[in-house]
Amino acid sequence: MITLASDFGLAYPAAMKGVVLSRTDARLVDVAHDLPRQDVRAAAFWLRETLPYFPPAVHLVVVDPGVGTDRRAVVLRVGDHVFVGPDNGVLRPPARRVAAELAADAPVEAYEIDVPNPESTTFHGRDVFAPAAADAHVAGASALASVDRFELIPVESLAECRLPEATVSADGREATGEVLVVDDFGNCITNVPGAVVHDAAGETVSVNGESVPVGRTFEAVPRGEKLVTVGSHGNVECDVNHGRGDEAFGLAPGDRVELRVD
Repeated sequence: MITLASDFGLAYPAAMKGVVLSRTDARLVDVAHDLPRQDVRAAAFWLRETLPYFPPAVHLVVVDPGVGTDRRAVVLRVGDHVFVGPDNGVLRPPARRVAAELAADAPVEAYEIDVPNPESTTFHGRDVFAPAAADAHVAGASALASVDRFELIPVESLAECRLPEATVSADGREATGEVLVVDDFGNCITNVPGAVVHDAAGETVSVNGESVPVGRTFEAVPRGEKLVTVGSHGNVECDVNHGRGDEAFGLAPGDRVELRVD
């Protein structure tokens, strides 16, 4: 299986699929091709929350604002999962989540992809990463070293992307964090751990000075009303029942969020 994720939108992913299918009969699964444009951190978050639910696969990830520059093209193996993409940090958070669910001695390896002369300097998804994903699938996770174009490199040399962590008070009732992403529903997903409001359902919390009810479901408040809840990812969200939390709270990715249980 080869999964595909990118910020390409329409048409471009089809070219990547064509390249892969010309080299292998792998099953192809689209994860998303509408990841926030050129936003490595947002892509890393969504892939961290998605890819660990797949069985072992080759994960082709292309969110690559540095395409055509001297940033490396890399392959990262974690157990039987293989991540292929640009060396800009986007692969690290999902790989760490996968690694956390494997045995401590699960193999972790990194390779640089030799890119002598790609056809295009603006579409490495088609010309570099799709062929590499196909080669990784054919070789198998345990035999990546057999691929001539893959050169073993230290895992520690890969570019890093660590999602910021919130600051939580000693009593666990106050936190300062930020909005990590806004989903298609307008839900503002913060980096504040859900534990801060876990026991406050039916009560209120202060969000940047505004008192807002806490609910375990969206229907805990009337339609059109604000609420704070804990999303499937385990973080605090600022939402609206049948509405957009980003508009109602005036929040966007990167904005500061101060939360206090009333």
